[in-house]
Amino acid sequence: MISVSIIHDFKKKATKLHAALVYVRVIDDRKVSYISTGVSLKKNEWLQSRVCNRPDSVELQEKILFVEKRVNEYINLSISRGVHPSVADIKNYVWAKRDEAAADAPLLEWISEQVPLLDLRESTRKKYVYFRDALERFDKIKRWEDLTSENLYMFDAWLHSLHNRKEAAFGNQRLSDAGVYNYHKCFKSLLNRAVKFGKIDMNPYDRLKGAFKKGANSNIEYLDDDEMSAIMNLRPVQGSQLDIARDLFIFQAFTGLAYADAQAFNAHAYKNIGGKWVFSGKRVKTGVAFTGQLLPPVVEILEKYGWEVPKMENSTYNRHLKGIALAAGIDRRLHSHMARHTFATWALNNGVSIENVGQMLGQKSVITTQLYAKVLAKSVHDDFDKLSKKIKSK
Repeated sequence: MISVSIIHDFKKKATKLHAALVYVRVIDDRKVSYISTGVSLKKNEWLQSRVCNRPDSVELQEKILFVEKRVNEYINLSISRGVHPSVADIKNYVWAKRDEAAADAPLLEWISEQVPLLDLRESTRKKYVYFRDALERFDKIKRWEDLTSENLYMFDAWLHSLHNRKEAAFGNQRLSDAGVYNYHKCFKSLLNRAVKFGKIDMNPYDRLKGAFKKGANSNIEYLDDDEMSAIMNLRPVQGSQLDIARDLFIFQAFTGLAYADAQAFNAHAYKNIGGKWVFSGKRVKTGVAFTGQLLPPVVEILEKYGWEVPKMENSTYNRHLKGIALAAGIDRRLHSHMARHTFATWALNNGVSIENVGQMLGQKSVITTQLYAKVLAKSVHDDFDKLSKKIKSK
């Protein structure tokens, strides 16, 4: 004899602040199984087997009853065929029917609905869109029930396999180790939102703290003094896209500002104190404080554009930087963030302390800034190796 009932919070974790799932409980020959309805409620939102004290009570109650109806439907169907239904078969039937009826939007659909609602800069929103597309391609995490530790590890392995394949591009960019980490950040943030809205009891990432780490970025590309001079000596057609891209790169290379901060630059925020244009503010992306001062090359560019930084979409900017590199004889891919790296290494090379460079860049920790020092140390050792080879050759 199989009995079916509805139960809320069988783990006894619900409080007035913390929600817990509502399940359909199936008891088969004293064996108890639970099938999630996808509805999470707080302690004061469930009374006498009904949803209450919520503006969407009727809708949520219908979702719960829908799942219960499908459970009974499959049990009766199986019995009429002379087959004893298994809980696994019941779950598969319920989930398939639930998706068909759209009674409880699957995880992927919920993510698609939420991304446009997030208060994000457009560039950050694109990362969430790319993440959502990747999750859909992964094809193993579609429903709330798929949010298991095993599936998250599989997702991580799948993302890293894309890193090693040239055809695995998202948004015209290969997925780097940092990209994999950022996808996990997007997923974790969305699942925190799901907990807040009562879609799930807890974020599965909380069980896996430290499992998905951001790889150390040792690939810091920067321009040396000769390469920077070559760019500054270029004279593209005045007002052309190449001219603007060149000026933007020089502006970044002598301020240390990231692309988003450069585009948000406001000259009125700077004060002229003793002939020096100084400013203390926060980075657009991280909100971390930084201290800035306008050096002569920057002032020259600002005067050229009426103390405004010309606007240029990041992909367009990076595309024209390829032309700048070609014209300057630089045999490397030039990109906007290389300007920030160039500023950091240039400052360190000229005796500025690591702590002050970190303050100039607006970095959260001096550990991040130390990466530049490590790169410079490696460069010095490489030059010593060249000298050693010359001595040996003689």
